[in-house]
Amino acid sequence: MKCSKHLETPATLLCVFEQEIDGYLKMQVLDKLCQEIETDLRLHSHLHLQLDDRNPFKVGLKNLNHFLEVKPVRFFDMSINIKAYVTHYLDTTFYNLTTVSLHDWKTYGDMRNLAEQKYGLVMVEPQLPSQTLEQGLDVLEIMRNIHIFVANYCYNLNNQIFVERSSKAKFLSSINIRHIANSIRTHGTGIMNTTVNFTYQFLRKKFYIFSQFLYDEYIKARVMKEIRFYKEAKFELDQKYPYERADKFNKVIRKLGVSPDGLTYLDQFRILITQIGNAMGYIRMIRSGGLHCCSNAIRFVPDLDDIVTFEDMVGEDTFSEETKVSSKLFDSVIGNLSKNFSEGNEYFKLLVDVFAPVFRNPKNRHLQNFYMIIPPLTLNFVDYVMNAKDRMTKKNKQGAVFTDDGFSMGVAYILKLLDQYHAFDSLHWSASVIAKYQADLEKAQLSVKRGKDDEKLQQTVQLTKQRLDMFAKEFRLLHYSLSSARIFFRADLTAAEEDEHKEAEAAEGGNKPAEGDGNETGANDAGTRVILVVVCWLNFYCRHWRRTPTPTAPASSSSIKPYWCYSGIIFLIDNII
Repeated sequence: MKCSKHLETPATLLCVFEQEIDGYLKMQVLDKLCQEIETDLRLHSHLHLQLDDRNPFKVGLKNLNHFLEVKPVRFFDMSINIKAYVTHYLDTTFYNLTTVSLHDWKTYGDMRNLAEQKYGLVMVEPQLPSQTLEQGLDVLEIMRNIHIFVANYCYNLNNQIFVERSSKAKFLSSINIRHIANSIRTHGTGIMNTTVNFTYQFLRKKFYIFSQFLYDEYIKARVMKEIRFYKEAKFELDQKYPYERADKFNKVIRKLGVSPDGLTYLDQFRILITQIGNAMGYIRMIRSGGLHCCSNAIRFVPDLDDIVTFEDMVGEDTFSEETKVSSKLFDSVIGNLSKNFSEGNEYFKLLVDVFAPVFRNPKNRHLQNFYMIIPPLTLNFVDYVMNAKDRMTKKNKQGAVFTDDGFSMGVAYILKLLDQYHAFDSLHWSASVIAKYQADLEKAQLSVKRGKDDEKLQQTVQLTKQRLDMFAKEFRLLHYSLSSARIFFRADLTAAEEDEHKEAEAAEGGNKPAEGDGNETGANDAGTRVILVVVCWLNFYCRHWRRTPTPTAPASSSSIKPYWCYSGIIFLIDNII
């Protein structure tokens, strides 16, 4: 070729020959080899799918490792390295496909690992943000449209999952902790605090509507009437708020009118509380997702109680400055993960502390009536859930749901803000509903005994019993979910007890007195004062309290009212201690 005369220079012929051989080699050998290896990796990564028959006795077996074991071949001025060519092809292909669909990052990661194990191909990590097939709704999208999210999704308290209420598609979307954890891993843990801030702004708007409803003259008058009735007849009712009063409250509110959608004012109030509870459930899921994400990231640290600092290990002069800076950054990342995993953030406590002073302010006295409206609200909710579950078995499933624990979360949260757990418990509402259910069930059983020969009556009574059983089941579920939701807000403590608990913790953090100092005398004096208070109180009780009239007996002019006893006790305590 160098001696050819028909071209201007022999180098032109050599260049054309080199390009032609290189093209044939890539087209006939290298590209086909790359495609075969890529196909083999894909088939191995998707073995869980129903693929074509890959029995090696039927379709044969291709061993492609022989091509990759060929040493680099020199051809003219270039070196043909088959293994490097295949590695570059797979790196480029996997990177481009991952950028198109980030949720496939795990699949291509498995294919990279498989290529290294089966073919010995060491590939480069793409360093792209990772998502999964279970990504669901993104945290940012929910955060920006939280008002739409809490209205269109139902919350399940036990499984920590949100399920879409209705959809035009043939499936309903759902969001669980894994989705939130994957989204936090994509955007970083800083998105959690931003989400809580957005939720706070949303709750402010909803609580304004909440206050307006309770401030309405008709609603406030009706609730105050129920409060007066229960206080006057509490002992006659065995301290149980009657079921009939709550049912009558529902019927009276319905007479005020309904919306174009057929919703009463109490229905709309229930929906408002449910949306508030859904927002709190979302905050709970954010915290759980953050802990899940941190636990997955820190699972490779051997011992969280004894974390080795790399900055101290590379403090010698033998390492470069870049290594020292990298070690410092690595220690910072590990420390941040360890802190987030071990401590976490009490977002519920933050949202309680920020709203509680406003709710308990004397200027907002109308909010203190909330506990009395809960009984009719629960009846309204149980009736709504029963109708929604009935639609699950019908052809038209519009409005069908199987869970909606946002109502329980909302009631528990608002009761905590108002410090009304004990006020609501004093109604003994669950016991009243159970007693009503048992009484109706006994009536139905008596009707069955009286009309044994009447088939229509038997069918009617059977349907009534089924309805009563379903009502009792749904009310028990509501009672259990409400009791569970109260645990998140420490329902065992009142506001005063929480303040005492905080003061006690602050006192424990202060300086403790040394042994043998004068504080022992102070402790003895305090014990003496306590004994004196108890003795004085017992004496006061024995002399005066017995003359206090009973709730059913008439009070005489010489009788001492109970509050005078309280005043005497407070006077003694103030003067002795």
